[in-house]
Amino acid sequence: MSVEKTIKAYKEEKMNCAQAILRGFQEPGQVSEEIINNARKLGGGRAEGGVCGALYSADLLAENESVKQNLHERFISLAGSEKCREIRKIGRLACSGCVELAASVLQEKSRTGK
Repeated sequence: MSVEKTIKAYKEEKMNCAQAILRGFQEPGQVSEEIINNARKLGGGRAEGGVCGALYSADLLAENESVKQNLHERFISLAGSEKCREIRKIGRLACSGCVELAASVLQEKSRTGK
């Protein structure tokens, strides 16, 4: 369900990649509207270190270091990089693909805890 909610936030609500991940995995009391609004500045390669905003937000929501590490490994293997500008240059995934990838891996790994 979270992946679908994320995609809807990106495509229909016109949120950026970082915001869409936060909206998709928003749970009462954990991710406020203020946090989602503040993530507006994290899209388009502006997250810390130039990391993809979708990956950056998924990393914030990851339950533990194992989930974070697996998230990064899977993301990089499919997108070609964790950096927004490099992903765009490589051209394997569009921004919407990065959003879906980060959401899918986060959802999968959150269920298994690994």
